[in-house]
Amino acid sequence: MAVHTMSCESGEGGDPKKAMREMFGPGAVDQQIRSAISTCWMMLPEGKRTAENVAKEVRRIMERALANIADDAAAFGFGAEGQVPGV
Repeated sequence: MAVHTMSCESGEGGDPKKAMREMFGPGAVDQQIRSAISTCWMMLPEGKRTAENVAKEVRRIMERALANIADDAAAFGFGAEGQVPGV
């Protein structure tokens, strides 16, 4: 598990969301997906640890997550573009 901490003091100015985006960079999503693939490999029973089975399970989980993303956003109060209404 990765933990990222960040602080933006009110006197520093700047947009904390932009700073976070710049800190993570384009590799953040790639790193998290690769970590999920590795976790999937470790969680499969030894007899089922093949690249084909890992790909199958990762795709199944990813498709389920993507299918539910709009409902999840609505349940947590986010708008269609992932923004909190009124902010």
